[in-house]
Amino acid sequence: MPEGRVIKAYSGHYFVSHKDDVVDCKIRGRLQKEGKDVLVGDIVSFTFTDPEGMYGVVEDVLPRKTRLVRPPVANVDQAVIVMACHEPAPDLELLDRILVAVEADGLDIVICFNKIDLVSRYAAEKLAKPYRKAGYAIVKASARAGWGIARLRKALAGRLSVFAGPSGVGKSALLNALEPGLRLETGRVSSRTGRGRHTTRYSHLLKIEPAGYVADTPGFSKLDLDKIDKRALAHLFPEFRMPMENCKFTTCLHHMEPDCGVKEAIEIGDIVQARYDNYVKLLLEIAERERRRGR
Repeated sequence: MPEGRVIKAYSGHYFVSHKDDVVDCKIRGRLQKEGKDVLVGDIVSFTFTDPEGMYGVVEDVLPRKTRLVRPPVANVDQAVIVMACHEPAPDLELLDRILVAVEADGLDIVICFNKIDLVSRYAAEKLAKPYRKAGYAIVKASARAGWGIARLRKALAGRLSVFAGPSGVGKSALLNALEPGLRLETGRVSSRTGRGRHTTRYSHLLKIEPAGYVADTPGFSKLDLDKIDKRALAHLFPEFRMPMENCKFTTCLHHMEPDCGVKEAIEIGDIVQARYDNYVKLLLEIAERERRRGR
């Protein structure tokens, strides 16, 4: 039975890449009865339903390496989190929320600060520095000017990556800069709200040379952290992990407790205050959720 990767899905159609062709597939009713969903990025087995090999039916979904809930993509190797330096203004609280969610999924992470042509070199580096200090791979880019595109392409080579971030930050523009033939629709940022409109309406995989795939996904403005325990949250901030070993209490949440290694690291500059402040916001949100659930 032939196998292929789902590269696009919408309106009940699943487009499966097989050899040099793309097969338009429906899902076998048995899979729906069994509650099996099919995601972009899935490796599936299928059968052809026409002699020309243009149409088929998905028979089964092979075991997944990873699964993201939002955006819903399977078998991703890494996440490229895109934030604009300007237009719209960078939402670092949202960035930290996304990073926590992606860390929980165990993916490698690249942070791309786009639109660096709209700010000074100092301002772009000021944005990037806390995240570089935390240990994240950073790419500073401008889709419009073509800056940083070669470095971004290198980071994508040979991997299935998901592009994520709020609308209006230039995800589609970056992909167009990487592969001009894509001609993806790009959107403007509203002067009234300061936010971009969604230009990607469904998830699909885009081929990026050499030998990379990118999941171009609809933008989003909020990520729920329902599956993250308050005791696990600090482990999802990479720069907290070593200082945590110096906490007096093994149950330390790095908030109100005394003799906290994380807070000591803030005092000596090893952890950036703004990152810690966002950690506390997320911690209180998770703690309140657990309190309501009686945990």
